[in-house]
Amino acid sequence: MSVAKPSSPSTELPGLQTRDLGLCEYQAVWDDMRAYTQVRDNSSPDQFWYLQHPPVYTLGLNGKRHHLLKQTDIPVLPVDRGGQITYHGPGQLIAYLLLDINRLNISVKELVTGMEQAIIDYLADIGLPAERKKGAPGIYIEGAKIAALGLRVKKGRSYHGLSFNVDMDLSPFENINPCGYKDMPVTQLTELLGDACPALEQVKSALHTHLCQQLGYNAA
Repeated sequence: MSVAKPSSPSTELPGLQTRDLGLCEYQAVWDDMRAYTQVRDNSSPDQFWYLQHPPVYTLGLNGKRHHLLKQTDIPVLPVDRGGQITYHGPGQLIAYLLLDINRLNISVKELVTGMEQAIIDYLADIGLPAERKKGAPGIYIEGAKIAALGLRVKKGRSYHGLSFNVDMDLSPFENINPCGYKDMPVTQLTELLGDACPALEQVKSALHTHLCQQLGYNAA
C-alpha cells in the first residue's frame, strides 16, 4: 500500500503540504518517507503526514530487543529512527514531519523542542499540564507518557516524527519497556478527559496549528 498518492487532495500551505492518510501499514509509509527524502531537492515542499497505524512495535536504530518483554502476534519492525521500542495502533495520532531543516535554519534539537512544545501547548489549551522529562524525549502528564518522538535526519532533511495517544488500546505497551524505560506508565487523552475527550480529527487539527506556529509555517 503506497501513500505517495493519497486519495484525498493535499492541502497547500505556503512552503508546506499536509496529507491526511488515514490508517496505513507502517512499512508502506516508511518506504514512502525514505523515497521522498531521497529524491527531494531544494525546491521540494516540506510535508506533514497525519495518519494512524495498525498494531505494530517499532524498534529504533539503537533499540535493544530485551525491551520487548513478551512476544505477541504484533509484528516487531526495526526502523531507522532514533530511540528505543514503542507501540503504534489505531486511535493514536501519528504526525510525520518531512522537513528541510537546513532551509528552515533550525537544528535537530530545535526541531525536537518545537515538536514537544506544540504538544505541550495543545494540552495546555485543553486544561492538561504537561512536561518534558530530561533524558527521555516525549511528553508526560504526571509522570505518564502521552506522546513519543523519534526522528531520522539525512543530509539536512527529516522524516519520522511523533505519536500522540488519543483513544487507543494501551495494553500492548505492557509488553515493552516504552522507549527503553522499565515500568514507564503510559496514558492517553480518553483516560484523562473521559467523555470530554475530543475526537482524533479535532486533536489533529489543533496540533497541526501548534506545530505550524512552532516551526514557522503559515497555518491560516
